[in-house]
Amino acid sequence: MPTPSDAPPPARRASAKGIARRQEILDRALEVFARRGSERTSLRAIAREVGVTHAALTHYFASLEELLVAVYRESERRLDEAGPAAHAATPVEAMRVSAQQNRAVPGLVQLYTSLVAAALEADRPAATAFVADRFERLRAGMAEQVRENQRAGLVRDDVDPEHVAALVIAASDGLQTQWLLDGEVALDGSLALLEHLLRPDR
Repeated sequence: MPTPSDAPPPARRASAKGIARRQEILDRALEVFARRGSERTSLRAIAREVGVTHAALTHYFASLEELLVAVYRESERRLDEAGPAAHAATPVEAMRVSAQQNRAVPGLVQLYTSLVAAALEADRPAATAFVADRFERLRAGMAEQVRENQRAGLVRDDVDPEHVAALVIAASDGLQTQWLLDGEVALDGSLALLEHLLRPDR
């Protein structure tokens, strides 16, 4: 049994100053990515745009991938605080509201698609873990909302909630990718059609 002197030292806790500095850098990086996405970038390029040294940036974010994940998590947190999508009656409506919010920040939509693409590569653990966790969390939450909708008579009861959740996510992500390539793609109309198809017969 180890003695107190043999025990490993306690993990260092981040100082309040360090936490504030990391958040300041993250806030600036979010502005950069919201404006231009993640295309053709590097930690050195981001450091220049954010206004910090490369060493300062890598102190808080060890890789570009870690920074991208942190930026997208921060953007999600802010959207959650804004609240409209969280109060939507159905999963399709939540995705429609979210898509509307995303139109104001096309760079973050592009960042998200970059993270999804990176998650499919074998050597991108941060992106893979983030995207897999996000899909699992969204599917679980949406499936539960579908069950509630079915009990309330808002969604037909002959469809599997898990399948509906996966379909809604696929439709929303796919439509937003199409919108990045062609701004004329009718996201609202397509999602409205999906919601119509899920309504019970009257």
